[in-house]
Amino acid sequence: MGARLARLSALNVAERPQTRDDVKAIVEERDIRFIRFWFTDVLGQLKSFSINKAELDDAFEGGMGFDGSSITGFNAIEESDMIAMPDAATFAVLPWRPESQGVARMFCDILTPSGEPYEGDPRYILRRALARAEAMGFDAFNVGPELEYFYFKSARPTDGIPEVLDEGGYFDLTTLDAGSDVRRETVLALEQLGIHVEYTHHEVGPSQHEIDMRYAPALKMADDTMTYRITVKEYAMKYGWHATFMPKPLFGKNGSGMHTHQSLFKGGRNAFYDPDDQYFLSETGKAFIAGQLKHAREISSIFAQWVNSYKRLVPGYEAPVYVAWSRRNRSALVRVPLYHPGKEKATRMELRCPDPACNPYLTFAVLLQAGLEGIEKGYELPEPMEKNLYHLAPDERHRLGIEQLPATLGEAIELTAESELALRTLGEHTFNRFVEIKRQEWDDYRVQVTPWELDRYMSIL
Repeated sequence: MGARLARLSALNVAERPQTRDDVKAIVEERDIRFIRFWFTDVLGQLKSFSINKAELDDAFEGGMGFDGSSITGFNAIEESDMIAMPDAATFAVLPWRPESQGVARMFCDILTPSGEPYEGDPRYILRRALARAEAMGFDAFNVGPELEYFYFKSARPTDGIPEVLDEGGYFDLTTLDAGSDVRRETVLALEQLGIHVEYTHHEVGPSQHEIDMRYAPALKMADDTMTYRITVKEYAMKYGWHATFMPKPLFGKNGSGMHTHQSLFKGGRNAFYDPDDQYFLSETGKAFIAGQLKHAREISSIFAQWVNSYKRLVPGYEAPVYVAWSRRNRSALVRVPLYHPGKEKATRMELRCPDPACNPYLTFAVLLQAGLEGIEKGYELPEPMEKNLYHLAPDERHRLGIEQLPATLGEAIELTAESELALRTLGEHTFNRFVEIKRQEWDDYRVQVTPWELDRYMSIL
């Protein structure tokens, strides 16, 4: 027993608890007093409540009840009873909490009082998409998102302009990169939480950063994305700073994206790879990419779900807006990284338009469903566009049949409201709630009178 506890107490990326007994052993051995139950609302905001370790057996047996009527997008008050069922495989000790009488967390699946999966649970929506892939013969949908974010000195700047920590640029590592120490601590914390970090660096914008997680199966990666975001924020707060995943916090500077690498596996082999194709892409891979391109406009409100998201999705700041694919051209919506001999498993597509403030469960679900739609219906992939699409005249783009992503959340949500794919992916309950919430957000925004309008018009009109 002692050897087992020693092994479990030194958990790393490759070794995580899988059973309830493992979790209970770690709780006892490491003096864990509280366990936080994590889940998300429809918008991807992390929700949490804590239980005492004495309640752990009951929680594993029947879950823990809570009132879902106060959770955005969940049920109304007359049908509000919900159950949070912890997933033992997601147990991890929170490194930013005290070691003595420590705190751990587990992600939860949300159930109805009858024990059925709750249709409004984003985690269940992703599970349902993965079940479709499995029914089509695929073993795994692997995802590798690259989340960018900013550090600022305050969450609420007094003059309306966030105060950056540095004026560094891409890959800077000097005194220009004021965030290198906090970024290092964040990476170490992520590794303690069982997240494999591949890269970390200063990004293009001032005070902008990126920590890249190694690809993982989609459900784990959605959990890891939620963990990543709160970990970044916790360690920024430790330094007295504020970290934000807001897509476009600074006017005239690059916004923050979440380039999302994706691949399907079948029989342990990469289903996207074909050694005889000129692009090393199989018919499956081509159809999957074609599915995402075809449906990109109608699902845009899910991977770019905020009013502010569309301040980032404009030409000129490295954010792609034109619906096309390429191998090297980063102005296209989809990039297929060049194949390297012996790296067949790395064959993948990179969707460059999502932003890091999305709900990762819904985003990964809708991307998978769009790709599977392409495979199932045999969508044809157009020729790659290796030109800089920002430099093409509108008439030329029209002649080439290149569409553009919606320009505003208002336009995006109306396309989603008409999308049969989005309805099937989200389910009727979440689809209706999501559309309602996003229409309201757009209405709230469009009636605002902004400082730009006052500066522009007050003196001349």
